[in-house]
Amino acid sequence: MNRRENQGSMEKGAALQRRRLVVACTSAWLLVAPGTAVLAQDASGQSSSTQAQPNQAQSGQATQQPKNTKPQSKAEKQKKVEASQLGAVVVNGISNSIQSALDTKQNSDDIVEAISAEDIGKLPDVSIADSLARLPGLATQRVDGQASAISIRGLSPDFAGTTLNGREQATIGENRGVEYDQYPSELINGATVYKTPDASVIGQGLAGTVDLQTINPLDLSKRTMVFNLRGEHDSDGNLNPGTGTGTTGHRASFSYIDQFFDHTFGVAIGFAQLDQPIQEKQYQAWWWGADNGSAGMDQNWGARTMPGMPDNVNAQQGMQLRAQSQDEKRNGLMAVLEWAPNETYYSKLDMYYSTFNKSEFTNGLQWSSSPYGQPYDNLSYANVGTSPGSPLPIVTSGTMLGLAPIMQNEYTKEHDKLYSIGWNNKLYLGDWTTSLDLSSSSARVKLHDAYLFTGLANGGLANVGFNTPTGEGYPDFSPNVNFADPSSVVFTDPDNYGYNGREEFDRQDDRIDAFRLQASRTLDWWIFSSMDLGFDYSDRTKTKHADVDFAWLNGNGDTDGTYQYGYSAPINPAFLYNPTSLGYGGIPGIINYNVLGAMYSQFYLTPENGAGDWSRNYTIEEKVPLAYAKFNIDTDVAGIPVRGNMGVQFVHTDQSSTALQTNGNTLVGQINGGTSYNNVLPSLNLVAKLSDTQYLRFGLAKTMTRGRIDDEKVSSSAGVSKITDGPQAGQVVWSGSGGNPLLKPYVAVGTDISWEKYFGKASYVSVAVFRKNLLNYIYNKTILNYDFSHYINNTPTLTPTSNYGAFTLPENGTGGSMDGLELAGSFEGGLLAEALEGFGIQANYSLTNSTIPTSSISAIPGGPKTLPGLSHKVGNITLYYERNGFSARIAQRYRSSFTGEAVALFDQLGYTKILANRQTDLQLEYDFSQGPMNGLSILLQVNNLFNSPDETVQYATLANNVPMTMPLEYDTWGRTVLLGFSYKL
Repeated sequence: MNRRENQGSMEKGAALQRRRLVVACTSAWLLVAPGTAVLAQDASGQSSSTQAQPNQAQSGQATQQPKNTKPQSKAEKQKKVEASQLGAVVVNGISNSIQSALDTKQNSDDIVEAISAEDIGKLPDVSIADSLARLPGLATQRVDGQASAISIRGLSPDFAGTTLNGREQATIGENRGVEYDQYPSELINGATVYKTPDASVIGQGLAGTVDLQTINPLDLSKRTMVFNLRGEHDSDGNLNPGTGTGTTGHRASFSYIDQFFDHTFGVAIGFAQLDQPIQEKQYQAWWWGADNGSAGMDQNWGARTMPGMPDNVNAQQGMQLRAQSQDEKRNGLMAVLEWAPNETYYSKLDMYYSTFNKSEFTNGLQWSSSPYGQPYDNLSYANVGTSPGSPLPIVTSGTMLGLAPIMQNEYTKEHDKLYSIGWNNKLYLGDWTTSLDLSSSSARVKLHDAYLFTGLANGGLANVGFNTPTGEGYPDFSPNVNFADPSSVVFTDPDNYGYNGREEFDRQDDRIDAFRLQASRTLDWWIFSSMDLGFDYSDRTKTKHADVDFAWLNGNGDTDGTYQYGYSAPINPAFLYNPTSLGYGGIPGIINYNVLGAMYSQFYLTPENGAGDWSRNYTIEEKVPLAYAKFNIDTDVAGIPVRGNMGVQFVHTDQSSTALQTNGNTLVGQINGGTSYNNVLPSLNLVAKLSDTQYLRFGLAKTMTRGRIDDEKVSSSAGVSKITDGPQAGQVVWSGSGGNPLLKPYVAVGTDISWEKYFGKASYVSVAVFRKNLLNYIYNKTILNYDFSHYINNTPTLTPTSNYGAFTLPENGTGGSMDGLELAGSFEGGLLAEALEGFGIQANYSLTNSTIPTSSISAIPGGPKTLPGLSHKVGNITLYYERNGFSARIAQRYRSSFTGEAVALFDQLGYTKILANRQTDLQLEYDFSQGPMNGLSILLQVNNLFNSPDETVQYATLANNVPMTMPLEYDTWGRTVLLGFSYKL
């Protein structure tokens, strides 16, 4: 019986309803249970859910309409717009944006989180990813110091699905994960994160699905225009002078929204520009080991004894200091046309286009300090000092004598284009609503990378004093030579790489074409209020192309018989810039020059695509037809209102890959591979309204996520190389890697329970628990004793010591689980005392555990049996004050450490761990609400207030097989300060 049509149901009817609900739940479970036994099934899915959007027409998908509601008459429509305006445009402050997001969460039939813009064109953070990372269970993953990817419930970003207005988006990376810095926060009006699957959501992720939403112009009652302008400053200073990157930039945006023809036709146009400098200080220890003694390489691996080094102490075996300067320029354009001419037809056309240009300059100094090979035979130590460590004391000070320094200067230019268009049409025909959605999304990337080597003139060596930390922080080096002196530094091959430089041109195209049909009908049957029946078809093609040239000094040879690694030439003074600053590592400066100018003047280039380069030329296509049915529930159980939905998706996936076939380094043809599979994905979401402000939610579903796109490629590569370090020093060994076109996706059965209590205007508390049983997953498998006898040696001058070596490829695994707890709340200070009016706090904490029987890391002795990329703890806290036009917000987010991928270290496996990260951001704002400055806002933002670093450690073993964990990387980007204004008409 439908509660909304018959509020006075008798106890007998209520009992009947309870029995029917039990039958429905049992039916849903029977749909899920068989999938648990069929481990081979794989699937995919996402879409835009029904009632979770702040604006029901937001995504343009038919699933946005929970009921079959016709457009109102013009008078009714105007009343609705005016009423909506009270909740939409007045949402222009911190507490109101929280209230709007909580309304979305409270009214949803699914378990969701939401963010809402404080005003048009004004999300509360510098980027969309920063805003999303404030939500319970979400954390950002930084790339180049910027929040670029999102982790949901502690899982890797690979497990999250992302859509724009309900549609899957093409991506600029080789993976399918969206890079959020490609979408200007000024053009995004809100976002909804689905933590439980919904049968009408297409392309959903295993951890959750993020739907970004642009504005609907007909939701506003009048014309609105907004201008934003902010200047930007990076506190790290200009590390690479002369490159044009600098330390200042800006952000500017303009939005225009209007309505015409008696409020039946709406237009929204937005433009956003970003000019952003990024200055990064990088430090990396190559690897660690004991040189001498019973735990040393001399007694266990046959290395030479290192003069001056004490026995059984752990020392760095090489390092690099690099200063990276970036200049990012992005122009984004958004347009929405919305038309509702009568009560039977609705149409919405939305478009997004952006160009992204990045210039990157990376200059660094590095050296090997291991006891192996030329030109390090004369390396020794003096005045070595140690600090306590485990399992051995750690070398932290002393002097290295006879180092061969390596300087590498690199230039990278990237040009990206993103384009997305969608057209949604609805017809309201009595009890039926039909919709057709057409969409296309494309991403194109062009990358140009070039680098050159320099070293000391005449094969000179250096003496370097050092003080290195045992934990976080930068080292302090004191060399006896000036690495910035053009008379002492020359172009050469300082480490016998076999070439003087390298240039690469990459191109990548990703395109998704899709259409979607849906029919919805209101029902008065059993416990169901409406149903949605739909079909979606998408065709995705991603193509990658790479070309490589080697650079050779003019006068030097380019073959094994003519190349001289000691050949050198001075740098043309016309290409010199002021020195690169490595002062944070104790080195005043290193040589800095125009890489492309020198490369095209003092070098010649030859095509050098090897087997590994040819393997990066491939095409992957995924054709995915998907059918779904969803029944929306609206009933009573023992007098408690219950709503929700139950449904099922049937997904067929046909994936194929084409790649280049090589014979050694010679291109001989093409190879093809692929597979197809079916998945049945049932879902159930229930919401019990325990009181007017208290809800209990339950979700049960089977879901799937496809793996990385580049993991599906059919290509592979292998080659031989001479080992210079470790127990295999002097040997010529095979190594290789490849994709797997037969990969099946991640599949899991998940259960979610959430309790929520709402009070005040923008306050609530919630407790949620979840569990996912993994039926199928993907991991990178490294085989140390792989037989390479069927590969052709592409380096005839090197004869392999053995036909066996290390080969890495993605594989499917079965079994495992993930479970977690989420706590969240928001509280207004005025609820406690009048003196606290305007103060507020938001906080959330997530605890997630996982276990899988086999992975790339669990095979390592002592390695964790968890999903790579999983953070055990994630937390956020925000304190804010907002009153009389003034607002202030300070927010901190925390993500605990997580494991990266396995790495091959000599004849053993190790792995990296990314350490915990805590970042704090500050925002101050004043809004003028009257007088001649009405509509003006002044804004100050400081991102990464305390300059939090990114740190990694490496798990490996000493030469005597004793495990150790040692520092690997330490990178900082400084703090970013933005000051500007916003003006609204």
